[in-house]
Amino acid sequence: MSRALVSGRIHVKVLGDDRIANRKQAMITLEDVHSALAYEEQFYRRTPQWTSTTLSQRLGSNVHLKLELFQHSGSFKTRGCFHQMLSLGQAALDQGVVAVSGGNFARAVGYCSGVLGADAIVCMPENAPVGSIDATRDYGAEVELLPDAVAAFARADEWVVQGRTSLHPFDNPAQMAGNGTVGLEILEDCPQMTDIIVSIGGGGLIAGIICAIKSVKPAARIWGVEPEKAPTMARALAAGKIVNIRPTSLSKTLGGPFVGQTGLELCQAHLEDVIIVSDLDMIAAQQVMLESEKVFAELAAASTLAAAEKIKDRLTGEDHLALLICGGNDSVADVAAYARML
Repeated sequence: MSRALVSGRIHVKVLGDDRIANRKQAMITLEDVHSALAYEEQFYRRTPQWTSTTLSQRLGSNVHLKLELFQHSGSFKTRGCFHQMLSLGQAALDQGVVAVSGGNFARAVGYCSGVLGADAIVCMPENAPVGSIDATRDYGAEVELLPDAVAAFARADEWVVQGRTSLHPFDNPAQMAGNGTVGLEILEDCPQMTDIIVSIGGGGLIAGIICAIKSVKPAARIWGVEPEKAPTMARALAAGKIVNIRPTSLSKTLGGPFVGQTGLELCQAHLEDVIIVSDLDMIAAQQVMLESEKVFAELAAASTLAAAEKIKDRLTGEDHLALLICGGNDSVADVAAYARML
């Protein structure tokens, strides 16, 4: 693979169209995750992971924190976004990409497009966090603000008709495989891991984690967590099919209106349980993370600690629990406002 740094941007030879076409024909595999790791690891950070003495004592188990909030653009989304963009093929990448997001995926698209020298447009609802809008522009993408998410998706469809390639924030095999690389890192740093808690928005992260971890360590228990005001996976699991909801949680990055089919099928087969937490549970956990770990976790990331509090009686002192701290893009003003709700 050739690579050259030109005007601050890395130009690479991207994967061929035949490879991604084949990938779309089947559910993601461990081979897909390893391929993403081998090809894209030069683009993202290998984030730190440490054992928390304070949280281990609090929960009565050995607690390990995987800190994806230190990833480029502030969340795990960058991993999958790089793999998704590089998997398009050069011709599609040259025609430009378009995405819809109000948060972390928008930031990831902005960052990745800036690094790869790709022309990207992100359609964002006007009520998206100002910090995410500004960061997406600063990273290098063009932002179009629309009245709401419905209008944003409609505008993105117009760009696809004009020739741009659509990027999906979670329901895309390359995105999920790229997300799964964090699972391989967790196992490498903590081979004795027995349990992991992962937050669920659209299901793209937990799909990648299930694929990576269950393929290597089938006995590991994988727990999902969702806000009670955005229970997309819980509703889908109960119904046995994808269900559309109207999320109202304060955690906007866990505000997907539905989950992807692949994520649903993997959770049906391998998920230990979905833990439902309230917004106040997440806010309280966010405060604990700040005070005890000095980690600025967004609500979606703090939800894993909130869930751990609810299942600690199902863990023992011999268990090794990984909390995936998926992102850190809440603003200081957000955190201050949340704290006043307690």
